[in-house]
Amino acid sequence: MAENNKISYVEFPAINLKATKKFFNQAFGWTFTDYGEEYTCFFDQGVNGGFYRADIAAMVQTGSALIILYSEDLEATREKVVGAGGRVVRPIFSFPGGRRFHFTEPSGNELAVWSDFSPEGLKISEE
Repeated sequence: MAENNKISYVEFPAINLKATKKFFNQAFGWTFTDYGEEYTCFFDQGVNGGFYRADIAAMVQTGSALIILYSEDLEATREKVVGAGGRVVRPIFSFPGGRRFHFTEPSGNELAVWSDFSPEGLKISEE
């Protein structure tokens, strides 16, 4: 349900909608609803959103907002991202309270995944 003055939806450009949909389905289990050949949307992934056909990509270095997903097992998620055709563009690094990595998906959009678990499966705050 949409909440007043809260983020409700996020949209990404996609150079290759078919490859982007396949990647997010394989890496994260997302499903999509197509609205023609130029737009697809996803639901129930923390925030709803979509991908629209475009010749650009959302990259942090060009000023795009960084969308960050959460994982309880960062290494396993990184392997799923790579196995689905993603490219790690910033290896796992630590920050206060957690760890994360950045990746690009087949259309070139940059996202990140973070975790508050150590490689040993312990909560970072408990170490």
